[in-house]
Amino acid sequence: MSTNTPHAGVAVVAARAPLEIIQVPDLKPAEGQVCVEVHWVGSTPFDLHQADGGLRVEPPQILGDTAVGVVVKSGEGVEHLKIGDQVFGFLPPVHKQPSQQEFITVPAHLLGKHTLTTSACLNFTLPFPKPEKYTPSDANTPILVWGASSSVGQYTLQLLKYYGYTNVPVTASKRHHQLLRSFGATETFDYTSPEDIHRLEALLASESQNGRRVNVLDNIGSVQGSMEPLARITPPGSLVAVLWPVIKVHAEEDIAPEFTLDTQGVVNWKEGVKTVGVSTHSYEANELRKRDLQPLIMPELLAQGIITPNATRIVEGATLLDRAQSAIDILRRREVSGERLVWRMKQA
Repeated sequence: MSTNTPHAGVAVVAARAPLEIIQVPDLKPAEGQVCVEVHWVGSTPFDLHQADGGLRVEPPQILGDTAVGVVVKSGEGVEHLKIGDQVFGFLPPVHKQPSQQEFITVPAHLLGKHTLTTSACLNFTLPFPKPEKYTPSDANTPILVWGASSSVGQYTLQLLKYYGYTNVPVTASKRHHQLLRSFGATETFDYTSPEDIHRLEALLASESQNGRRVNVLDNIGSVQGSMEPLARITPPGSLVAVLWPVIKVHAEEDIAPEFTLDTQGVVNWKEGVKTVGVSTHSYEANELRKRDLQPLIMPELLAQGIITPNATRIVEGATLLDRAQSAIDILRRREVSGERLVWRMKQA
């Protein structure tokens, strides 16, 4: 239910148009919901896909899917949060409460407290907490992480290391290799180096010849930037997961981006290679993940140091609109590498 009190949000009003500030109503929390005053937000490639490519946009539409702030109101039935709690959250678009606005009213299961310790045993895709002496049956299966310095890539590496996976080659710019090795990469390759790519191809071929299926996570999802190189070096019979949407044409100052959800037909994979598109926005389809991932698992992973937050780059600007537009411009110029863009909703 809305109130008569409006607040500011950063919105796309048309594809490739400058962002604008719009006024939207505060929403009173319903049962199971909380209202959060947003202090910090992150700008991601998905924001650029929406601002420049109009991906899933009905203008005027507020941007953003990550937020940090403080609970200011709570609906009935919320148990793990109270007014005054500092929280962080990832907000799938289905909830229609994007983060780049002064207040968000969202289901409490989308939020976790900054610190939390729990000994609850959670039934998840991988067991959490991890049982003592746990070792996965396929610990030595090859898992290539392409674009490992990205946000998703860094978290993937840390989780694979925690659960005992021991055969995780990665690609990234050379300046990130030391960090990625500390996160669990077993071998590092510079995707800009033909020599490194040749070595990687030989490594994957050797794994395949030894009877191991090669698994690949493409964190970039770019036809030219990642999928075409992968198609040349990935052995027959491999499994490739590609982060959606697939970018056919990258956004430029004077070029509109183009996207597709097709992961199989956009490049010429070798015989038997299977591909699957991956969306981080659909995790709530699994009821256990919906219930436990953000309220319990994410805070615990951070509290125990199992995962380390991304390095951040703070985007400055005199006004809310300045900061939001600067972040989009930085993403469009593809200046971000190994870090996350963050900025304040309000100046301190």
